[in-house]
Amino acid sequence: MVEPAAVGNSAVPETGAPVMIEVSNLTKLYGLTRAVDNISFTVGKGEILGFLGPNGAGKTTTMRVLTCYTPASAGTARIGGYDVSRQSEQARSILGYLPENAPLYQDMLVDDYLRFMAEVKRYPGSRRRAIVEEAMEECGLTDVRKRIIRNLSKGYRQRVGLAQALLGDPQVLVLDEPTVGLDPRQIAEIRQLIKGMAGRRTVILSTHILPEVSMTCQKVIIINQGRIEAQGTPESLVSALEAANVVMVTVDGPAAAVQELISRVPGVKSVVQERVLGGSTAVYRVEAAPQGDPRPELAQAIIGGGYRLFELQSSGYSLEDIFLRIISRQKEAA
Repeated sequence: MVEPAAVGNSAVPETGAPVMIEVSNLTKLYGLTRAVDNISFTVGKGEILGFLGPNGAGKTTTMRVLTCYTPASAGTARIGGYDVSRQSEQARSILGYLPENAPLYQDMLVDDYLRFMAEVKRYPGSRRRAIVEEAMEECGLTDVRKRIIRNLSKGYRQRVGLAQALLGDPQVLVLDEPTVGLDPRQIAEIRQLIKGMAGRRTVILSTHILPEVSMTCQKVIIINQGRIEAQGTPESLVSALEAANVVMVTVDGPAAAVQELISRVPGVKSVVQERVLGGSTAVYRVEAAPQGDPRPELAQAIIGGGYRLFELQSSGYSLEDIFLRIISRQKEAA
């Protein structure tokens, strides 16, 4: 189970950096439904935060409050020290926002669209050309600047949406599902763009794609049913969960007999068949007590039982394990 220090509503940035985003007891109601339920968190300057949760968990609602799109029902949120409710214009002046469906005018040229968005954001005419060039350069759009947006690939259209969020070099960037619908190559490209912002911008990245968080973010918040269930660095969350040695064992033998044999090894807590490789050969996930290395005893028991042992590999918990355990725990409690 995740330790208390990694669960709930911590208000201290993991890196000790100055606070750029501060959310305190934030609640959003839609009628009797609590889309966001009394959440609190902070994000330090230059941090990339992964906001992780299933569809309908409250991620998008939180982002809409942070970007001054919708008011909170209770609690406060500050961007760069500005209250998003009472000082929304100042807050919006230092943040960029990419919603899940990028607000693109499909029949415009890329550079015309970005100049138009710079005008909408009220940047002075003397600066518009420079900030558009900077955004296109950062997002790799210079070569397609004279292309009609609707004729671009989905990946490049997403880059255009990201470029409009980057106009004026904002200190804070809020990205809602920025890689949804992209192919693996396009996802890797957008991921690399976001990772390159670490230290220069404070980024909140909303997603339900687990690898996106572990490969991009320095801090993670897991939200479910409007509540924060865990937060911390990916490493701290994994460490908090690891209360057992996990070993992947590949054995040739009757499944029931192999599981029975392994379960009798001292210190083994559980044995689960992960997948069948062919015939009677299968991979088993073995959880043992955290003290010591269980592999020598496992090998001795399996070989001594007359079964063929192909592999013993130490494993560990992943962010996916944490996420699934938290979500399943919530379902059981419901």
